[in-house]
Amino acid sequence: MKNKQDYFIRSSFAFLFFVMLGYTVRFYPMSLVTFDDTIQNAVRGNLPNSFTLFFKHVTVLGNVLSQVMLVASLSLIFYIKKWKAEALFFLTNGLMSGLVVMLFKLIYQRLRPSLEHIVYVGGFSFPSGHALGSMMIYGALLIIFLGRVTNKKWRYLLVSFMTGLILLIGISRIYLGVHYPTDVIGGFVCGFGFLNLFFPYYQEKRFKWRFQSKQE
Repeated sequence: MKNKQDYFIRSSFAFLFFVMLGYTVRFYPMSLVTFDDTIQNAVRGNLPNSFTLFFKHVTVLGNVLSQVMLVASLSLIFYIKKWKAEALFFLTNGLMSGLVVMLFKLIYQRLRPSLEHIVYVGGFSFPSGHALGSMMIYGALLIIFLGRVTNKKWRYLLVSFMTGLILLIGISRIYLGVHYPTDVIGGFVCGFGFLNLFFPYYQEKRFKWRFQSKQE
């Protein structure tokens, strides 16, 4: 892959930003108060109450159970269809998202926002598992489908829909009061870093296995 290093560079910058943000969260949390409060007030103060039900449904798509079911079922379907590289890529992103979320939450141990939580949630706050998992899982799904769909109109619709879904899941965590905006940003950035890290290996494996007739 000619631009393999480009993906690694993007991944490195994403991880660097995440580490810097995490360091600030851990040791200088008060410096983020103004930024977080401004976005929280904008999201929770300007949206109508009817959005509560909408975001309650949207956030379910980022729940652990939803992610596990999606990754397990689609990985199996991809494998049965002989999309073996896609199955491995999707499963890797799903498993890694769960592992890194648990690890980083234990490292940073940020408490949840003190404002009212519209849904129940436990554990630490940084990074947002919904944001990180959605970026890695739905992002991987977008990459897989873009590798199979050639129609420009469908590709545009796929990008628009999946990008919108990922962003809405992140916004839902802020609206529901269970995450700071910097939790969501951290989750997105970290997930983006892993996507760029894994993508070149996925492309290489997909090309190699298709050449060897091991997959469709």
